[in-house]
Amino acid sequence: MASTGTGKDALGTNKIFAAVLTAGVVFGLAGFLGKLLVHPHQLHEAAIQIGEPPPPPSGAPAAPALEPITPLLANANPQNGQQLAQRLCSSCHTFNEGGPARVGPNLYGIVGNHHAHAEGFNYSPAMRGKASVQWSYEALNEFLHRPASGVPGTRMAFAGITSNAQRADVIAFLRSISPNAPAP
Repeated sequence: MASTGTGKDALGTNKIFAAVLTAGVVFGLAGFLGKLLVHPHQLHEAAIQIGEPPPPPSGAPAAPALEPITPLLANANPQNGQQLAQRLCSSCHTFNEGGPARVGPNLYGIVGNHHAHAEGFNYSPAMRGKASVQWSYEALNEFLHRPASGVPGTRMAFAGITSNAQRADVIAFLRSISPNAPAP
């Protein structure tokens, strides 16, 4: 006589439900015991500050002034600047004439142009507030050194370029793609 096997199927299904139920109980108890044994320290303020850094305490030495970039532009290498800009900036910016905006605006023609120059791009209020200010070599130098201090409140999440020579190279490249840029 042939067996239908329904008893074995029901037993297998019961074992699966029992395993799932047991796993749920074990994980629940582990979480409960973990909360009893570990008491994490809750932070009273954010560990990472976004935006303007707090002012230095009084009596502390002021940050050194940024070296002027104009004298360095005479020996700057636009080809090195292009390579550096492609490596550091191309994930957010385009450099060709009429290129699309990405996370950041197209940078073609930026030297000598005004801040917030790309029509239709959603600039931060801080950048729109400087729309009447021209992107001079020194303004670009300050912004590329530390964007958060160059335009406090900018949305640009880039740490900056610390090397004076590299900033000069990038500015020389940006000047080479800016038809109305002033002479260095």
